Parts: sequence; structure tokens; C-alpha cells
Amino acid sequence: MNMTETIQDRTTLAAPKTTIGFWVALVVLVIFHAVGFWGLQFSGKPVYFQELTPLNLILTNILLFSLHRHWNLTFIVFAFVVTIVGFLAEVLGVHTGLLFGNYSYGNALGTKLWQVPLLIGLNWLLLIYSTGTITNRLNQPIVVKALAGASLMLLYDFFMEPVAMQYDFWDWKNSHVPFSNYLGWLGLAFVLHLYFHTSAFYKQNPLAPFVYMVQLLFFVALFLFLR
Repeated sequence: MNMTETIQDRTTLAAPKTTIGFWVALVVLVIFHAVGFWGLQFSGKPVYFQELTPLNLILTNILLFSLHRHWNLTFIVFAFVVTIVGFLAEVLGVHTGLLFGNYSYGNALGTKLWQVPLLIGLNWLLLIYSTGTITNRLNQPIVVKALAGASLMLLYDFFMEPVAMQYDFWDWKNSHVPFSNYLGWLGLAFVLHLYFHTSAFYKQNPLAPFVYMVQLLFFVALFLFLR
């Protein structure tokens, strides 16, 4: 059996049934982001809700990966590699300006190592996994799936960047998001998506599309209220 057949076998097992656990996770996901939106935009105490951002990220990851099925060593290695690569890419970016441009992190994302929040690698994993799970449904070559997933992440980043500067996630030199950021984001996402689609692990998770959509709508809504 060749590698393509192995990957196909491991990603097209019976589709997961929607369970009570899925509906609970979805409700919690929506409520938590809705409260976060209200807190940042209308509570009058946005700083308090900014400080809850790390908790939001951790909770979203717990909800998402609690519904991942058929854990194997390949998936664990994938998750570890994407988390570390995402984190180190940000370290490189912050210290050299390579990949993304000249930027620095604020305090809203929690504890830092080498001036980069420790949780940022987890955010890369969440986005690669959720968009990869969505695009894995396409009946297209792996390269097309990877490009589609990277494009979904680029759309997400377009709305996230101005919001991130507003709420002290990070800031860009001269408060201007450079084109290099979007190019670097697309390129790194594409490479990690190639890794996702060529790795032999189960790629169906009923919550993944909702994680992406809820987070995208969260940033779109905040983007529309920016002054």
C-alpha cells in the first residue's frame, strides 16, 4: 500500500456522528465568543476582557480537540510540529522582521518567551487544523486543498490584524500592516497545510468548521466597529 492510499484510508473513515458533546461544545464556543464581543465592544471595560483572551484560546482548543477522533502518533507529532513551527516563525518575525514585517506583541495574549506569547503556537495549530479539516472535504489535489486552506487563513488574518492592534494583541511599525505580513502568512500557512494534507491521521471533526466561522465572525464584527 502506498502513502497516498494510507492517507486516504485514515481520513475517510465513517463520518463522526453529532453527539451531545458536540452540541455542548458548540453552544459554549458561541456563548464565550459572544460574551467576548460584548465585553470588548460594549461593556466599557475592554481591558478586563482583553485579559481573558488566553483563556478564550485555551478553551477553544480544548473544545476543538476534545472532538478529534482516532488519535495516533502521527497526529501528535503533527500537532507538536505545527505548534513549534508557528511559535518559532513568530520569534523570527519579531526579532528580525523576516516573514511578516516589523511588529511586536502586546500583553493581551499572556506570558511571553523571547518576546512572543507562548500561546501563539497553539493559535497556529488551531487555525491550520480547523481550516485543514474544512478543505480536506474538497475533491481536489493536495496542493489545491493546501492553497484553499491558506486562503481561508488569509481571509481570517485580514480582519484580525486591525482588531489585534486595537486590543493590544500586537502592533505594527507605524501602525501599518505591511503587504509582507499577508504574503508571509499565506506562505507559511500553505506549507503547514501541505504537511496537514500529507499526514496520515483522521481529518474529520464536526466542530472544526464552526470554530473557524465563529472566530472569523468574531473578528469581522469587531472590525466593523473599529473607529
